[in-house]
Amino acid sequence: MTPPTALTDYRLLGRSGLRVAPLALGTMTFAADWGWGAEEAEARRILDLYLDRGGNLIDTAVNYTNGESERLLGRFLRGRRERAVLATKFTMARDPANPNSGGNHRLNLVRSVEASLRQLDTDRIDLLYLHAWDFTTGADEVLRALDDLVRAGKLVYVGLCNTPAWRVAQLQTIADLRGWSPLVALQIEYSLVERTVEHELMPMAESLGLGVLPWSPLGGGILTGKYTRADLSDENGADVAATRKGVIASTGHLNERSLAIAEVVGAVAAETGASRSQVALAWTLRHPAVTAPVMGARTLAQAEDNLGALTVVLDDDQLARLDAASRPAPIFPERFIGRPMAQQLIFGTHPVATRR
Repeated sequence: MTPPTALTDYRLLGRSGLRVAPLALGTMTFAADWGWGAEEAEARRILDLYLDRGGNLIDTAVNYTNGESERLLGRFLRGRRERAVLATKFTMARDPANPNSGGNHRLNLVRSVEASLRQLDTDRIDLLYLHAWDFTTGADEVLRALDDLVRAGKLVYVGLCNTPAWRVAQLQTIADLRGWSPLVALQIEYSLVERTVEHELMPMAESLGLGVLPWSPLGGGILTGKYTRADLSDENGADVAATRKGVIASTGHLNERSLAIAEVVGAVAAETGASRSQVALAWTLRHPAVTAPVMGARTLAQAEDNLGALTVVLDDDQLARLDAASRPAPIFPERFIGRPMAQQLIFGTHPVATRR
């Protein structure tokens, strides 16, 4: 895939013909209901900047900032709705006291879509993600319910977030065999501090026709250099933290290894004249499975800086240093098959070209 240099270098989303910008605008930071987001006026300026530069893929969820993210987008997009590919998500509970207001089952899916359509003030959702696999609902129930909503015109495309690779493969296979709406997108955490998805999820997505949209490509802000060893924390509360630092700590990334990776990012940024955020985003964009990282911003300045990642060029030495600092340890069976003895047993004493 040719590296993009502008938001108007549109890409196809997975196996679909849908054209999307190479950076998606994440809006979990729209509204201050969770204590650390952008106020309405600043959120509008961020969206305006993104659309004016040619961006078109806007990402939200039914529960972001207690629904205010979707409500703000509904107001902001009046009169220009057709310029946007509007993506939202279902799964997370809208009412913690109601066990059926969350999960992947048909009842929650239908009610969640109805809530999103009201909040977004739109007649359709262009891309609906299952937000996380709930380990309780069957594959058939999920896929048939999604397909019914596509046939009803309420959804156009469907995708998945935060789901094991084997389950994604099962779902895509069932959808193909039964002629149900195929999955076209996979949103997963991917950054220099979270590369374990390279073991299974990324190659699976390439093979099965899902465009990868990494969330948290800046490692929750760790790669920007905003945290130091004084911030190290293993905080892991059940509630959404009232501070951005608390949210990042709950992901498990506020550790020594992440800070060491951030130091290498800082060194490369100094060499290129780019910001740390731009280096981290530019690195993520280089993976052939990636369609569009989901960038988030709380200020117009942060959004402007993130968009500059599209013009950053990293040389081979810089890429090698970033890779060395962040490379995940191999897992089985790669850990076994990749060793010299196993390679010789498979291929003999002569090199053989392999496929991706």
